Amino acid sequence: MFNRIRGWFRSTGNGFLERPKMNGELDLIVRDFQGRLKEHRHIKNTITGVGKAMMAALLCADSGGTGIDYIAIGTGTPSATALGGECTTVGGERRGGADVAGTIVTTGTAGDTAQFVTTFTFTGSFALTEEGLFNAGSAGTMPASQTFAALNVVSGDTLQISHKIQFTT
Repeated sequence: MFNRIRGWFRSTGNGFLERPKMNGELDLIVRDFQGRLKEHRHIKNTITGVGKAMMAALLCADSGGTGIDYIAIGTGTPSATALGGECTTVGGERRGGADVAGTIVTTGTAGDTAQFVTTFTFTGSFALTEEGLFNAGSAGTMPASQTFAALNVVSGDTLQISHKIQFTT
């Protein structure tokens, strides 16, 4: 009898035990200077350890957590806390504030996904290999990032990034 009761409490859907997860997705869309699609990639991303701690801090009013509002790109490999070779010139500079649209969207259940969208416009060339979300400008915490095969952009190209973090059970 005890095992049946314990099993009922442990099963999801009874409201007593959830197994929440954070899943990240990244869409990269490159267009040439005439707006023609050059490349579109859909990639799963990595939620960092500091990202999980950051989400927990945002739940606690006394912790003073800071929301995500910046996207950066680079030409290296991200560590657990920063991009390896963040771009800082010719249109690849970190974008934030009014340049990043942060919204709540529905992926599985109502309002389960945070989405961040921005567009970079280049005046030079890069072989991009990394992307990350941040909660501040140059010294922000990186809750999510991803490395990928080189994505080449040249002057006049635009790169639209849509980065999602979904909360599931």
